[in-house]
Amino acid sequence: MNPSPPHDGPGISTARARDVVDALRRGTVPQQGLGLFAVGLDRFADALEDDLATVARGGSAFHALRGEYGSGKTFFARWLAERAKRRGLAVSEVQISETETPLHRLETVYRRLTERLTTSTHPASALRAVIDSWFYALEEEVLAAGEVDEDDEAALGRAVDELLELRLTEVARTTPAFSAALRGYRSAVAAGDGARAEALIAWLGGQKSVAAGAKRAAGVRGDLDHFAALGFLQGLLTVLRDCGHPGLLLVLDEVETLQRVPGDVREKSLNALRQLLDEIDAGRFPGLFLVVTGTPAFYDGQQGVQRLAPLAQRLATDFTTDARFGSPRAVQLRLPGFDLVSLGELGRKVRRVYEATARNPERITERADDAYLDELAGAVTGTLGGKAGIAPRLYLRKLVADVLDRVDSFGDFDPRAHYTLTVRAAELDEVERSAAASAGDVDLELP
Repeated sequence: MNPSPPHDGPGISTARARDVVDALRRGTVPQQGLGLFAVGLDRFADALEDDLATVARGGSAFHALRGEYGSGKTFFARWLAERAKRRGLAVSEVQISETETPLHRLETVYRRLTERLTTSTHPASALRAVIDSWFYALEEEVLAAGEVDEDDEAALGRAVDELLELRLTEVARTTPAFSAALRGYRSAVAAGDGARAEALIAWLGGQKSVAAGAKRAAGVRGDLDHFAALGFLQGLLTVLRDCGHPGLLLVLDEVETLQRVPGDVREKSLNALRQLLDEIDAGRFPGLFLVVTGTPAFYDGQQGVQRLAPLAQRLATDFTTDARFGSPRAVQLRLPGFDLVSLGELGRKVRRVYEATARNPERITERADDAYLDELAGAVTGTLGGKAGIAPRLYLRKLVADVLDRVDSFGDFDPRAHYTLTVRAAELDEVERSAAASAGDVDLELP
């Protein structure tokens, strides 16, 4: 007899659960569904909802996320991104790196932002869809005013151009090329010139090597530079707001990589971050919610934030109080990190999600019971020198790929009898490998 098909657990769709499980099986952070197994983040939820509401009303917000490697900073950022999308905000997650996305080159940061721009209805690289929606919204607004006949394309075009200029008045004062490129794009679409339209979208997204003819036709020149990048961001926020997305959550992940770059580059990068925060405080970016993530060493050490006194002052947060009472509204948010108890709780939540994808869900809880999940958490932590804080990724990968998949597939598989935890260097990241090396020879067999 064929096994029964996967079913939906309470409140969890099979498709959503499968996306989560597939990502955990690969050892990566899922792109969605993180609320299904978030542990320890409830303390931040109300304050962040207030921030999202402020941004949706045209305000702005900023937080610096603080946590050791493996503490869940990327998880937190994507969990927040899901909440932002539910409010209609667009989201972009940009990883800062010395070579691909240096923070001191804001034009590169902006380019990565547009490449990774997503909304609740459009996946990454949503820039063109957003701009098309914006022009549609402008046309609808012009037609709703009743002053233009929708059959008079020339009059409609002129009226839309006038409304475009009105919406981008503030942007045009410092970055007139942004509105010029938008007009050129609309003209190319109307003329059926797909190549020119694509080229101008690329230029608006900060891409290099755009065809000179397309730029010339739109009345723009050169490539986006560091100084124009903030003007383009301002323009993008205006476009997003007018087409139904009241703001943008921008996550700059792994800013601690600045500690490894040459001193002059580090200082330029820290100054770029300070400049961005100053512009947010000055109200230049209504609708922007900026989140940066980094390690305590980055925020507290002389090779990081402390190297630039004005930035250190802006990010200063008192962490001398008991961590249980850390303010969820502080500039820096400190992630609590994992211990064996919270790892076990994480395992139980993931097990519940897995049951929504399982062909034999009744076996999952029976064979991988609570006690076993705690035993596995302890064993994985033992391979990492007892450092539970960096264990979640490896723990979940082992739980899903080595244990739950086998329990679901084989009726006679008992993880206590048939599975011995093994960890190979190739499946560890750099931090995990270092911790494993410090653990020495450890008996990895589960009881």
